[in-house]
Amino acid sequence: MSKILVIAEHADGAVKKATLTTLDMARQLAAKKGSSIDIAVLGSGVGGVAEALTGYGAETVHVADHAELANALAPTWGKVIADIAESCGADVIAASASTTGKDIMPRVAARLEAGMASDVVGVVDTDDGPGFRRPMWAGALLADVVIDTDTWVVTARGSAFDAAGATGGSSAVEAFDAEPNLAASRTRFVSFNGTKSDRPTLDEADIVVAGGRGLKSAEGFAQVVEPLADALGAGIGASRAAVDDGFCPNDYQIGQTGKVVAPQLYFAVAISGAIQHLAGMKNSKVIVAINTRDDEPINKVADYSLVGDAFTVIPELCEKIAAIKAAG
Repeated sequence: MSKILVIAEHADGAVKKATLTTLDMARQLAAKKGSSIDIAVLGSGVGGVAEALTGYGAETVHVADHAELANALAPTWGKVIADIAESCGADVIAASASTTGKDIMPRVAARLEAGMASDVVGVVDTDDGPGFRRPMWAGALLADVVIDTDTWVVTARGSAFDAAGATGGSSAVEAFDAEPNLAASRTRFVSFNGTKSDRPTLDEADIVVAGGRGLKSAEGFAQVVEPLADALGAGIGASRAAVDDGFCPNDYQIGQTGKVVAPQLYFAVAISGAIQHLAGMKNSKVIVAINTRDDEPINKVADYSLVGDAFTVIPELCEKIAAIKAAG
C-alpha cells in the first residue's frame, strides 16, 4: 500500500502551521492514491511535539530524537528523513516549501533517487495519474506536473493549503534509532540569530502589514508600519527594496526571493508592486494598497486602494482603529 511520510516542522516545542498545511496537501494526495499517512518528527527533546500530532489521523508518528538533530541541518536531517522513509516504506515524502523544506528536501530526493515537485499549490488529476500544480515564472504560469519515479518528494506552499484539523484518532508513536553522522558532515551549526518579537510571524499571521521603499528610511518604516501592525495584531513584512535599503531585517521580505504569504488581510504600504513582490502576496484574501500614486501595479491586484501619504494616512487609520476598539 502506498504511504505518504509528512515531515513535521516545529519550534520551541510547538507544531508549526507549516506542518498542518503540508498535512492537508498529503490528505488530498492520499485520497487520490489510496495512501496511508505517517508523520516524522526530528529534533532533540521532541516527545511533546510527537504527542501533539497523534490526533491528526496518521497511522504512525516516527520520532527521531537525537542531540545531533537539535538544529535542522540539511546533511543530518536529510539523511535521517531518507532513513525513516526507507524504514517505513514511504513512496511519497512531503514537507513544507519553507526555508527549512527548501534546504533539506532536495537532499532527501537525491538520497532516495526520487523525482521532486517543489512549491506545489495543488493536487490534480492527470492522464498519467495524480499530479501537482506548481507556479512558474514568478507565478505568471501554473503547470501541472507528474513525477515518473517510484518514490516522490514534494514540498507544499503553505499559503495554498488550509491547516489540517485534528481527526480525533490516536496514532502509534514509534522511536526511530537515528544515525545523523554529523561527524561525517562538513556542516556545523554556529548560531541562530532570529528576530525576537511578540507579533505573529509571517507564516502564522492572519493579517500582514508590509512596507516598501516609499517609507524612505528605517525610521520611516518603523514610524508607519509598526503602529498599524500593533493596532491590528499583524505580522510585519516588506518589499525587497525596503530590505535591500536596510529599512528592516531580511526575514521580513515577501516576494519571489522572500516569503510567500496569503493572509486574510494584507496592507501594502508605500509598495509599488513589482512582479517579484506580487508573486509573494497576490493570493491574499483582501489586499489594501496605500500609495501616493494611483497608477502603481499594486493597485491592479488590490481590493481597496487609498491614494495618500502613508505618513499622514496611517496615523489617522490607527486613531480610527483605537476608537473602534475603545467603543467595544
